[in-house]
Amino acid sequence: MALSDQQIDSLGRDGLQRAAAGDFAAAETLLARAAEARPNSGQLLHLLGQVRLKLGRFADARAPLERAASFLPRDLAAQVNLAGCLGRLGQHDDALVMLERAARLKPGDPAIAHNRGRTLEALGRTDEAERAYDEALAIDHRMLPCLSARADLLAARGDWAGALADLDSALTVRPDEPRLRLRRADLLLRQGDWWRGLADHEARLDIAGDRYTPALPRWQGEPLDGPLLVYPEQTDIDGDEAVRDTLMLARGVEAIVQGGTKIAPLVEGPTVGRDAPLAGFAAAAPLRSLPHLLGWTLDSLPPPGALRQKAQPSTRIGWFARTAPPGGTIVESDPAQVAACGFVVGNDVATLHIAASLGIPTLLLLPSPADWLWGPRRGPSPWYPSLEVIGEDDSEKLAAWLQR
Repeated sequence: MALSDQQIDSLGRDGLQRAAAGDFAAAETLLARAAEARPNSGQLLHLLGQVRLKLGRFADARAPLERAASFLPRDLAAQVNLAGCLGRLGQHDDALVMLERAARLKPGDPAIAHNRGRTLEALGRTDEAERAYDEALAIDHRMLPCLSARADLLAARGDWAGALADLDSALTVRPDEPRLRLRRADLLLRQGDWWRGLADHEARLDIAGDRYTPALPRWQGEPLDGPLLVYPEQTDIDGDEAVRDTLMLARGVEAIVQGGTKIAPLVEGPTVGRDAPLAGFAAAAPLRSLPHLLGWTLDSLPPPGALRQKAQPSTRIGWFARTAPPGGTIVESDPAQVAACGFVVGNDVATLHIAASLGIPTLLLLPSPADWLWGPRRGPSPWYPSLEVIGEDDSEKLAAWLQR
């Protein structure tokens, strides 16, 4: 049965109220009925498309938003919302057309210029994207999303100074925003600027995420009346990343290491399991906070922690890298035999750290970008006396190293 105009208007009002209250599922049902009854209403179609965008149903939002944009050619929001939907669907060329139409409706709008920049960047037209970001920031120099986006673009180009300037500007607007601080830390630390970057890196602890945190006070470097617990932040304490962080960072402080079944037999110092009671500990610190808390630099690292096992070198080459060894090279790939190798080659994995801790000549094949802990320098590493670092794709240096 056909709905009356009064019933359609009532559905539209109720749908709008539900959307305003955050109940987008109920709003979508009501607005879909209203739009079906009045299929040429640009306003109803636009509202329906917006609600589906809120629900993350981008494919379903496209048709009503396209119809709304055609019925409301001078409605700025209708053009912009369609552009956003098309962008989420990967239709960036079509999204750009809608944004250019929106820019003609409202010239000099910084949000439209910013969205044009994001769309142009998605299309790989980075020079044009940068100009769009510049246009937006010339209008509103405190526009956080645009400062953030331009910082990413500049960093990807290797313009660290420009990226840092944009992040600094963003942080003057929102100085306590942890994600902005963490991104600034990443830029600084990758350049080896630990003096400025380590404090910002602590912002990661203020961001909710898949991270383990013990129920203890967070140590800030103060004297303690009881033992200190240091721990890997990874939830999988026996995973390779947690073991690697423990081998690399559990040094330079008197503490008990929280480790899994793989760490306890390896390290010489005291350890406790993750399921052990924490009564008696005065405080805890994540391993990745130790460089900040103890004032480390890449030129003043404490020596690595001692391991229980000892090296029993031979002529074998241990190979623990993603890439295959050069043809004709006979290698040992069993991690349990790493202490019996005379040389070790590998990526940034726990087995390589074991070899380096044991003093075995070790070559690290480091990808780009790499973990900030390694710093920007290649060659002999300050982390382990027997470790040398080369780029993962540097086949010439790898061949030379294997021929020593």
